[in-house]
Amino acid sequence: MMKDPYEVLGISPSASDEEVKRAYRELAKKYHPDKYVNSPFADMASEKMKDINEAYDRILEERKNAKSQGRNYDTYHTSRSGYEHIRSMINQGHFDDAEAALSAVPSTDRDAEWYYLMGVVVYRKGWLEDAFNYFQTARRMDPGNSEYESMYQRVQQQRSGAQGGYQTGSGNAANECCDICTCLICTDCLCDCCRAF
Repeated sequence: MMKDPYEVLGISPSASDEEVKRAYRELAKKYHPDKYVNSPFADMASEKMKDINEAYDRILEERKNAKSQGRNYDTYHTSRSGYEHIRSMINQGHFDDAEAALSAVPSTDRDAEWYYLMGVVVYRKGWLEDAFNYFQTARRMDPGNSEYESMYQRVQQQRSGAQGGYQTGSGNAANECCDICTCLICTDCLCDCCRAF
């Protein structure tokens, strides 16, 4: 699997062209094969340098293509390989970073994938009702996508309590609080009764 070029260079997809060049120069200087002549790390440095060069070339090519098509690079990158980077953030548990990257996408460029990934982020944060709404939108925008459908169905089942999940309920916090208090009082009484035996 091809490595994320931004991860290889240790920069964000939103990095400026100058930041990309600076990161490349620093890594090339650090891992240049001339520094590792007759070293047991020569092969490792050579492999690392190969990854760095490929990542840099890929980023330059991607940005050149975006500019030649007359598109704003940031929008182009986020709507294409940027989603791969966001998926990577989610897989690594960096939900706040993923949410920030998704929030930076203009509302006019938010497609089904955007809604799905935002749904995953808020789902992993425990905001299940928001997640349901995002998955529902992603599913509506791309009805043939099995990944979107699967997450939509999972949260739908949780909403209905089929998986022991949450109930959306009436939303009346006072009633819920009274139910909890009633249960605690009954439990306390039961314990007192049990002590009598």
